[in-house]
Amino acid sequence: MVKLTLIARVTDGLPLAEGLDDGRDLKDAEFYKQQVKALFKNLSKGQNEPSRMSIETGPYIFHYIIEGRVCYLTMCDRTYPKKLAFQYLEDLKNEFERVNGNQIETAARPYAFIKFDTFIQKTKKLYQDTRTQRNIAKLNDELYEVHQIMTRNVQEVLGVGEKLDQVSQMSSRLTSESRVYADKARDLNRQVSFDSEMGSRCNSFWSCLSSLLYQKEDLVMQLPVGRFPRRVEQKFWLPLDCYELFLWAYA
Repeated sequence: MVKLTLIARVTDGLPLAEGLDDGRDLKDAEFYKQQVKALFKNLSKGQNEPSRMSIETGPYIFHYIIEGRVCYLTMCDRTYPKKLAFQYLEDLKNEFERVNGNQIETAARPYAFIKFDTFIQKTKKLYQDTRTQRNIAKLNDELYEVHQIMTRNVQEVLGVGEKLDQVSQMSSRLTSESRVYADKARDLNRQVSFDSEMGSRCNSFWSCLSSLLYQKEDLVMQLPVGRFPRRVEQKFWLPLDCYELFLWAYA
């Protein structure tokens, strides 16, 4: 039985159409759709994959054909006849090229041909029951052979691409992190220089202020350089603005 159907542009992996009713009764439908997107991404990288292939994934199997830089893919039960699956894709390909062939290269948004779902659903119904006279005749058609179409495992197909992506992502992450550390190191050096300069200026300020205080005849207590009581009497005869600055700085 046909479970999923998706059509994508091979050059960039852009999804063009999809069976909208597909996957409603399928457990983990989103998981398998993510695998399909990963497969489209691999194909868009220009890897020399066959134009026709079957890919096993769990209890299901992907079948796809590539023609005119478009990939037509379906996912079926493993027990579903391989010959019928590829003839189903051939029917989709012929109609999609007839209706949308001159617009495929200019499509700029995902699912630009979502209306093609109507034909997908109508055609899928014709292929669901393998026991109909029509499908039995297709199975017996010796002119359409699928024995030489390669069958591979999804981990084998996607594994190489995933490893390359992981290496690329790791390299990008290390480059990004090294830039962050370099920026933090520069900021830290600037902060240390700023603190050192401010510390020097503060010591000079306290030394000058202490000197002024020591010169007052009515100073009732000695004040060591750099340390002052939290409460200061106004009888130090300091100017008002200097006195307020002193209280603010030491509070």
